[in-house]
Amino acid sequence: MTADDTGAAPGAAPGAAPGAAEHGAAEHGAVEDHLAALAAALHGPARVKSRMLAEVRDGLADATDAHTAAGAPSRPAAAARAVRDFGTVAEVGPAFQRELTIAQARQTARIVALIVPFLMACWYLVGATAEDAGGQLPAAVHVLAANLGGLAAVAALLAAGSLAATGAFSRRPATPRQLPLVVAWTGTTAAVALAVSALTLTAGAVLAQHWPAGALAGAATLVAHTRLAASARACRHCAQLAR
Repeated sequence: MTADDTGAAPGAAPGAAPGAAEHGAAEHGAVEDHLAALAAALHGPARVKSRMLAEVRDGLADATDAHTAAGAPSRPAAAARAVRDFGTVAEVGPAFQRELTIAQARQTARIVALIVPFLMACWYLVGATAEDAGGQLPAAVHVLAANLGGLAAVAALLAAGSLAATGAFSRRPATPRQLPLVVAWTGTTAAVALAVSALTLTAGAVLAQHWPAGALAGAATLVAHTRLAASARACRHCAQLAR
């Protein structure tokens, strides 16, 4: 006897009741369609977003089981009821987006707070080793590098403060709503300062005939600039969505 003779859908488990696969697909579709819509509306760090959606999926599965046990006419109906009780994307999306925005702000602030001091130390060593080797960076390079370094240092301090402000108290209403946007522009400022300082100090190191170390530090700074600029751009986008 073939699958068609029994009335079971192709691929259904042996002994399954007719229509069980269709009911399962309908249940799966109601939950997954809602999750897909929510995922499309949310923006933030991929790992945090994935964990958040997994928690929502588990919650909807538990709610479906509860509605089924309470006498829902079918599993698909129970799933649809669970989705309806959970709320539409427009209703629940803002709260989820705020959490993702804070997570993105923390990620950007962490990059600034960790990378900027490290790169400033690298550039200091480049200048020091150039002088030890008998070279001398041009005075204009020293002045520009000092100004850019000061700007980057301020950005690093702001980033460290933002990490503290969005830590254990991040879920409290008192957290400033504009803080993620401040972090985003802080990251952008630091990224621009790093890019300009990389080009300036690399050129200065070449003029001082100490180009290998300067080129290496410049390349590392540009890589960090790319990573930081992307994170700051994502943070700005998240901050605009969370308004």
